[in-house]
Amino acid sequence: MIPDFPSPEIMAVLANDPIMADIIRRGRPLTSSRSEDLYYKLLSAIVSQQLSTKVAAVIFRRFTALFPEDYPHPQLVLEAPDELLRGAGLSFQKIGYVRNVASFAAAGHMAHAAIDAMESEDLIKHLTQIKGVGRWTVEMLLMFALERPDVFPVDDLGIQNAMKRHYGLAESGKALLLRMQGIAESWRPYRTIASKYLWQSLDNMPK
Repeated sequence: MIPDFPSPEIMAVLANDPIMADIIRRGRPLTSSRSEDLYYKLLSAIVSQQLSTKVAAVIFRRFTALFPEDYPHPQLVLEAPDELLRGAGLSFQKIGYVRNVASFAAAGHMAHAAIDAMESEDLIKHLTQIKGVGRWTVEMLLMFALERPDVFPVDDLGIQNAMKRHYGLAESGKALLLRMQGIAESWRPYRTIASKYLWQSLDNMPK
């Protein structure tokens, strides 16, 4: 679990990169957002895709309010008619995606004990079997819900922009990704911490 603020042990690693050390010194303390309910978090992530944070929060509240105790149990999601889910603000595409997640969970593929035991790359492969769930979405769950300490979402636009700014990177495409990965090697095994501070430096921390 990631501490609320980098420990001396973590700082000793990240301080090997003077630019990252400066970003952390200028930043705010990190807070915990850990959740053992990855199914619920994944539904929230699906609903939030391509929406502003505010709009996504409203639609997800409407969606959860359709179910007893505001909890979308997998079987109930699978049984809910399209019209009901559309009334909460879900597009037909997202209805399909949330049902895919519910079906995956109902089949027993998202038990917390099994999920927690998987290595990060294995978990990415496991969850991206679900249509509508991509690598970036799972990386966000790994970093925020599960608080895995060593995740580096190299394809994230915010991370790319922050590293271009702070490290003066001029490359693009694959060359940029390779440079970023090379820089991030010195952050292991705490690339999640470094990434969160990069986002924070741009004030666009993912929710």
